[in-house]
Amino acid sequence: MGCQTATNVVTKIKIPKIPKYQVVMINDDVTTMEFVVRILIEIFEKSVDEANNLMMKIHLTGDAVVGVYSKEIAETKSTQAMERAREEQFPLMCEVREQ
Repeated sequence: MGCQTATNVVTKIKIPKIPKYQVVMINDDVTTMEFVVRILIEIFEKSVDEANNLMMKIHLTGDAVVGVYSKEIAETKSTQAMERAREEQFPLMCEVREQ
């Protein structure tokens, strides 16, 4: 009887890395803290605690990353936040940055 050898071949498939984009909320002197918290909860789906912590970081440091998404989602959420701000006469700004 012959000897059989099992050979395991591992093939590495390169999956292109999908770039992620950060939504960065910028501090201003007009937009209320309450509005920022509401936007973080309603648009960025943060918990109340997360929203309050992020709002304080934005207030104290000038900006904060409020979410990381695919490009389309990041742009949509950023636009939604700024449109809601304009509806309430706030100058809130968000930037979308490649991670």
